[in-house]
Amino acid sequence: MADKNLTAGLEDYLEAIFIAQEENKTVKGIDVARMLNISRASVSEALSKLVSKELITYESYGTISFTPTGLSEAKKVYNIHNTLKLFFQTVLNISPEEASENACKIEHIISDNILSEIKDFTDYCNNHPEIIDNYRQGKDNERNLSNRKIPRPADSDSKSK
Repeated sequence: MADKNLTAGLEDYLEAIFIAQEENKTVKGIDVARMLNISRASVSEALSKLVSKELITYESYGTISFTPTGLSEAKKVYNIHNTLKLFFQTVLNISPEEASENACKIEHIISDNILSEIKDFTDYCNNHPEIIDNYRQGKDNERNLSNRKIPRPADSDSKSK
């Protein structure tokens, strides 16, 4: 039975392998090293851990394949990332780069309950675009008000008598 207690780093490996495979690529350790911009030695160590957890099959310099459990875990991490990224982009109007970067950090610690609420709210906003429009318009109005200089009343004590 696979030990699914995964570190954030191992989840990142699963997600990277999944994305590469979704692009119809056979994936080797060197590909993962390039995708994640890390050393081949670090990748080998992580892949060994994923093999020991029965999430992938892999032999040195060979292709990487998911076990059924590994594929399930990879899809889970990938879906969490995309749910968060979509929320940041769609609801909060964050750039795709910043949304993805923050989703990658948060995906490892978010609770299922909060993720579910974020997904539901994003879906609701997509079905009711007026909510996003109202939010952005209100935010712009507040920003405009806070940038206005409000004249101060004349200090009556400073006038000579």
